[in-house]
Amino acid sequence: MNRAVFLDRDGVINEIVYFPELGVLDSPLKPRQFKLLPGVAEAIKTFNRLGLLVIVASNQPSIAKGKMTEEAFENVRLKMKRELERKDARIDAEYYCFHHPSAKDVRYRVNCDCRKPKPGLLLRAAKDFALELSRCYMVGDSLMDIKAGKAVGCRLFLIGYLKCDLCRLMKNERVKPDLIVPSLLQASKIIKKEVNESRDIP
Repeated sequence: MNRAVFLDRDGVINEIVYFPELGVLDSPLKPRQFKLLPGVAEAIKTFNRLGLLVIVASNQPSIAKGKMTEEAFENVRLKMKRELERKDARIDAEYYCFHHPSAKDVRYRVNCDCRKPKPGLLLRAAKDFALELSRCYMVGDSLMDIKAGKAVGCRLFLIGYLKCDLCRLMKNERVKPDLIVPSLLQASKIIKKEVNESRDIP
């Protein structure tokens, strides 16, 4: 059985974009808006060297909401791959949920099992790559990511900082990560230590 690190995309791999004309934060809608967060390539290279599969598992409803086309999404995705490959960091697979319950595009208005917090994306990856999910990691920046990972028994890392409102939300939602870390790079250092220690156990 294989092991993997599941990564949400926006806010974990790349910066979330501020759109001043709308006053909102959202996913990058064009390649020029896609920017890797500091240390991400180094973190992913650490996972690569450890022999962990790196799998993106991300809700991406912008097409469903009419904010971007399929072609535009693919161009953003390819920029991510190129930026990481340029730094010798490898993503092994990508799983996206394009659905949204109030999608403008009816093709994506689906009651699916893949939109996090449901664990469908992770289960699909587990089947495709023969993953032992209880020995895998989920790294995300929202409680939806943590819930999806918890549903299948992953070790859970939340990117962010512990604040009182987040404490209350975790209590209300009855879900919490194993660790809260400020970046993917910090998560990679902890995962590296844990993986190496597990290999030392006879």
